[in-house]
Amino acid sequence: MQIKSTLTYYNQNAHPFAASTVSVDFTATQARFTAHLPQGGSILDFGCGSGRDTKHFLSQGFQVTATDGSEELCKLASQYTGIPVKHMLFQELDAVEQYDGIWACSSILHLPLEELVSVLEKMAIALRSHGIIYTSFKYGDFAGERNGRYFTDMTETSFATLMQSVTQLEAEEQWITSDVRPGRGEEKWLNIILRKK
Repeated sequence: MQIKSTLTYYNQNAHPFAASTVSVDFTATQARFTAHLPQGGSILDFGCGSGRDTKHFLSQGFQVTATDGSEELCKLASQYTGIPVKHMLFQELDAVEQYDGIWACSSILHLPLEELVSVLEKMAIALRSHGIIYTSFKYGDFAGERNGRYFTDMTETSFATLMQSVTQLEAEEQWITSDVRPGRGEEKWLNIILRKK
């Protein structure tokens, strides 16, 4: 039910959401992620939203597979990036050792805690040996519906607890940032780079 209400939100608000995120400058975090990847490597943009990051990674010469759970956002992101965007829920990921990196920016935070473990395990399976994941969560200890969408917030402590159940991955970097969208700087985010063992 939580996922359904979140997807309904994105389908109904796809245009304003994409407009509010597509031109946000995220280059510092993108560069921190791609520094770990081989040149021209393969990236899964897992919950690509507006397609902002997919377009950037394509411009840097990476091979990008983009997915989103919202059919409306898939259409908008495909128009924006010029590549097909696959409509797929996080739980449907079934790739095996296919990607050098998975970019899950502000995306898997919409999963309830009990589903995060199984999705992170699927992400680990989808990575090549020593591949990396970037993901981000709103900073805090809230879990539940906020503005029509479900969120699981994280702190360093709660994320470390979660990762005790995901043995294939280890945290390589963690850092806290302010929200980059205009007027949202008071919101804090926990950014994490994980590596496949």
